[in-house]
Amino acid sequence: MASGHARGQANGQWFPPEWPERIRALADGALTPVAPKRAATVMLLKDTDRGPYVHMLRRRASMAFAGGAYAYPGGGVDPRDDDRQVRWAGPTRAWWAERLGVDVTTAQAIVCAAVRETYEEAGVLLAGPAPDRVVGDITGDDWEADRAALVARETSFAEFLDRRGLVLRSDLLGAWTRWITPEFEARRYDTWFFVAALPEGQRTRNASTEADHTVWTRPADAAASYDRGELLMMPPTIATLRQLTGCATAAEALAAAPGRDLTPVLAQARLEDGAVVLSWPGHDEFTKHIPTGGATT
Repeated sequence: MASGHARGQANGQWFPPEWPERIRALADGALTPVAPKRAATVMLLKDTDRGPYVHMLRRRASMAFAGGAYAYPGGGVDPRDDDRQVRWAGPTRAWWAERLGVDVTTAQAIVCAAVRETYEEAGVLLAGPAPDRVVGDITGDDWEADRAALVARETSFAEFLDRRGLVLRSDLLGAWTRWITPEFEARRYDTWFFVAALPEGQRTRNASTEADHTVWTRPADAAASYDRGELLMMPPTIATLRQLTGCATAAEALAAAPGRDLTPVLAQARLEDGAVVLSWPGHDEFTKHIPTGGATT
């Protein structure tokens, strides 16, 4: 997305001021959409006596992409995850390819991105020394050096797993939904959202250079804060929070994941009575009417 400060509406929906101009340019044929980059994000859950909580981070206000907005750990695919056989446990790459609607190579890269970004940004690693085990406390200096090397792209995720003697636990992930950044955006992502439970013995921390605050929160509480305009979020974030409110436990969310529709959600913009109407199919709450002057309703 183009640079510029995000702004909220009556609720906490993230909405950059340059959107109206770019939408009109797209409608006029003056803007050529850029190809979206593959990405993955993870809704990390933990059970409490008040139901499952989800881990969220607040993006630094200086970030060009959704600065100040609350989101989940996640990021783009590392191209090296396409071309190396990663140590793997859980459903096969072919199973994931069918589930995600992509080829086997791309499926591996997307799942790797989900696990790697969760480690890079939250300090949580969905991997273990055997297919039925997961690592415990990984807060030591040697682990931090490995995490920093991954962030800096000095080592690939496959190399990291090989050296540590670990296998990626793809069975600890559930594919939840898929959103594609609107065509009028300057920075576009094709993002798969996953759910996962915080492994026993591990704990989250703010390991991301892109975030200035992290929080564990009930999805319903975060959604209510968004509705009051207290928390800024992008449409896929608040949409997934609302979907998670129906899950009584982290295990219930994981069990529901395989049955969820992964048809991509892509915003649509049309001209109507001199205004641009922006909508996300299946998510009426995000519909916006943008007059030629740029104001929104």
